[in-house]
Amino acid sequence: MKVVAFNGSPKKEGNTYHAIKMVAEELEKEEIEVEIIHVGNKTIRGCLACNACVKNNNEKCIIDNDEVNEWIQKMKMADGIILGSPVHYSAIGGTMKSFLDRAFYIANAGFLRHKVGAAVVAVRRSGGVTTFNQLNNYINYAEMLMPSTNYWNVIHGMKPGEALEDEEGRQIMRVLGKNMAWLMKLVENGKQTIKEPERENKILTNFIR
Repeated sequence: MKVVAFNGSPKKEGNTYHAIKMVAEELEKEEIEVEIIHVGNKTIRGCLACNACVKNNNEKCIIDNDEVNEWIQKMKMADGIILGSPVHYSAIGGTMKSFLDRAFYIANAGFLRHKVGAAVVAVRRSGGVTTFNQLNNYINYAEMLMPSTNYWNVIHGMKPGEALEDEEGRQIMRVLGKNMAWLMKLVENGKQTIKEPERENKILTNFIR
């Protein structure tokens, strides 16, 4: 099994990376491969709201001058996904959000459904839970399965590496990794014995009559 993790921090090995790495170490103990992709230092344009990805139905964003389409296919092939972000004004980092908006809109096709997804956040002081909730919106919207831990998935630190000094945060990530590995194995083994519920077509309601 494989997990693909997206580091939404501009810093390649900042505290967001360390949070992801803590989760990854537990997954790797269970022989689950983890690939970490650095998103936060790239130039990623936001969604154009052109709906071309839906019309073309080819699992591709019409913007083709960045790596988003490549990352979407990595998500499709993975068994689990980790979304990691720093906190920018109590919100997801801008580059990461641009990527997520485009990728998860294309994922409306259903290829992330019932994969295991987890979000982690690194923050200096405040806004961590707000950002965590925002990341979870993408996971829930895609009908993914979400493992829990013993607190919200937020770790604290300012300078790169300071998150390693957050003892409670380290435990949170460690427990998350263990629970994520367990849930992934449950899903994999359950496919052989329990029928997956059929996917329903999305109903869209416009409140303007």
